[in-house]
Amino acid sequence: MRQKELRIALVCYGGVSLAIYMHGVTRELWQLSRASRDFHQEDAPRSGVDAVYRSLLEHVAEAHGLRLRVLPDIMSGASAGGINAIFLAQAIYSGQSLEPLTDLWLEIADVDQLVDPEAKPTWRMSKLYAQPFADWLLSRPGSDIAHTVAPETRKEVRRKMSHLIRGRWFEPPFSGIGFSCMLERAFSAMEATAAEAPLLPPGHPLDLYVTATDFHGYLELLRLHSPPVVEDTEHRTPITFRVRTPATGGESLTNPIELVFAARATASFPGAFPPLRLDEMDQLIRRSGRAWPGRDAFLERIIPVHVDRGTVEGVSLIDGSVLVNKPFAGAISALPGRPAQREVDRRFVYIDPRPDRSSNRGGGPNEPVGFFSAIFGSLSTIPREQPIRDNLEQLDQQSREAERTSRIVATLRPQVDAAVEKLFGLTLFLDSPTPARLGAWRRKAQQAAAEQAGYAFHSYAQAKFSGIVMRLARLILDAAPKLMLDDPAPIEAVLREELARRGLDMLADPSGGATDQAIAFFREHDVGFRIRRLRLLARRLARDWEADPEIDDEALGDARDAVYRILALYFEKEGLSAMGPAFEPIAENVLRDPGTLLDMLEAKRLLPEVDDRAEVMLSSLLETMPKNLRRRMLFGYLGFPFYDVATLPLLRNDSLTEFDAVKVDRISPDDARSIREGGTQATLRGIEFYNFGAFFSRAYRENDYLWGRLHGCERMIDLVCSTTPDRMDDSTCRRFKHDAFHAILDEEQSMRRCSQKLIDTLRREVNERLGGPGEPSPRKRP
Repeated sequence: MRQKELRIALVCYGGVSLAIYMHGVTRELWQLSRASRDFHQEDAPRSGVDAVYRSLLEHVAEAHGLRLRVLPDIMSGASAGGINAIFLAQAIYSGQSLEPLTDLWLEIADVDQLVDPEAKPTWRMSKLYAQPFADWLLSRPGSDIAHTVAPETRKEVRRKMSHLIRGRWFEPPFSGIGFSCMLERAFSAMEATAAEAPLLPPGHPLDLYVTATDFHGYLELLRLHSPPVVEDTEHRTPITFRVRTPATGGESLTNPIELVFAARATASFPGAFPPLRLDEMDQLIRRSGRAWPGRDAFLERIIPVHVDRGTVEGVSLIDGSVLVNKPFAGAISALPGRPAQREVDRRFVYIDPRPDRSSNRGGGPNEPVGFFSAIFGSLSTIPREQPIRDNLEQLDQQSREAERTSRIVATLRPQVDAAVEKLFGLTLFLDSPTPARLGAWRRKAQQAAAEQAGYAFHSYAQAKFSGIVMRLARLILDAAPKLMLDDPAPIEAVLREELARRGLDMLADPSGGATDQAIAFFREHDVGFRIRRLRLLARRLARDWEADPEIDDEALGDARDAVYRILALYFEKEGLSAMGPAFEPIAENVLRDPGTLLDMLEAKRLLPEVDDRAEVMLSSLLETMPKNLRRRMLFGYLGFPFYDVATLPLLRNDSLTEFDAVKVDRISPDDARSIREGGTQATLRGIEFYNFGAFFSRAYRENDYLWGRLHGCERMIDLVCSTTPDRMDDSTCRRFKHDAFHAILDEEQSMRRCSQKLIDTLRREVNERLGGPGEPSPRKRP
């Protein structure tokens, strides 16, 4: 059966109280992933919506011949969306339940709970002189509350806002240490749940990226033409984690104090919470009894400039959405170097609770700006509307380049096949492909491709050389944050100087092909070439890329799995983990001694030895496969140097290791209309009072959380249905949505955490649009 991984990079925007809606969505991604893991491990079936998701995956396998694994492996978030990303990553990595985060959002995410005890009016008459001002501000005709809050909630909002106005002045009303303690308790509650197996395969990388803002910032150097160097202030402070998934559950992604630090920093809303300072984490350690043995290493990684300058204690971190509210770039940066052991369908999924930008700030363009409009608009809604076009265009460009390369390869195929056949003759297909023969054939094909390329080989060799040096420089920069470099350019420069001293100032031999020094260098360092070659083989084995009815599915599937196992050998050599702990001090000394570093890379990677292992595996595979498939494999493997000479100089990024196409999917109320039309305005209540509405009302939180689950569920089913090789019937998708919606409502009804009236209303709408339990309606979606 054909195997595929649906890999999801999730981007969670900042959205103030709309984060509760986003939690409902991320919960469904967690439950779908859990059902997918259970399905592949053949664990006992669960009940509820997990059972519906598993049934959907079973249907995809039986009806479409596709065994699909759902892997959310990149999480990126800002502000309160960052909190959701952090907790989801912890649940995926540890196998723990996400239920405690639901309780946190519903029970504690309220103004009355968040207010610092010292900021509350101490008695009924506190700041009584401020009450007339509060009444006038909150009750006057045309006030912000009058046109941004529903009539039935205005009294509650006025009461809570009055308490804030009459409480502490000129200081943030909410408690920073109180918020940190709430987050720590939620992580403790997750630890107390029964840990299951992680939701990703053992060894699979999980990337977590959240944004924060360094209020004071730090000076860094910029290189110009004139003057040659200037100073600029940097405030962006991304907090990142990259880990490898363990084989068993129960292990925390990192020390929970570091997760609290990240969540507290990214959601430190200006004016509402005090900035996060390091002494707050010290207070949390004393209150919680936790230890933080990796404190220094964490700070060196997150704020290395302040560590180097001794200014750590003075760092003040505020909300990440101040500068980066839509953190696509962090998720995109996690793509290169990811393993691919089978076909991958990569999706970037972003949650946008409020795509109706024009109504974010209330009122019309000709109406005067109110008191709260000016404050909350500048702090919350306006920064959240910066466009994501640049990020989406970057992903689209990558996909277009992949499609262009595929077309070039398809066009070149007859000529390349002819060149391979002329080079080897009939003996290629008559001789048994032993490892020794396969190695000799490979070297002969590479030399022939280089010699026949003529002048084109010069640009090809330079593209290979530049790509290798660039990847090495980035690897070194990642390993040596103490170098305090903004970009890898200085490292690239010293590497080029050292390689020129080793005879690599010329790559092309005047008589044709590469020089001996260039051949040796590529053999020791060009892991990208090996990966590109095996990826081409994987594509040649995909039905959707090259159909051949004479080759059966089982043979193709076995060959694809074997190719991905060989790919894994090279993926192990790409990242820092392959270098070992001794690499860091050598990397830190690269500007003075690049030669020792290059020698260590050769000794650690041992690519020629990996080539020998790979060809043993490949020759064994070729020996057992049908002759027509073996012919295709040999033409692809030995013809690859000819393709690479033609296509590599055209590529902007040759380091991607998944299947090339990246698709983008949005989750918003406008995209999930199976139950109710009207989008955000018709479904969410947290949009009131400039997206703060759900922090003032438990009923609003329940509403948005439940709609988040329902919308997330609908879009999860849409994602799964879109991966099938042949389009899944709309009526089948609607049937699964119908069953999943009822399962979610049944779960929430049994948990008793949401209003029964709300559940009854939503169940009635589901029945009207999709049919009652067991009787899905045949009607088409409007």
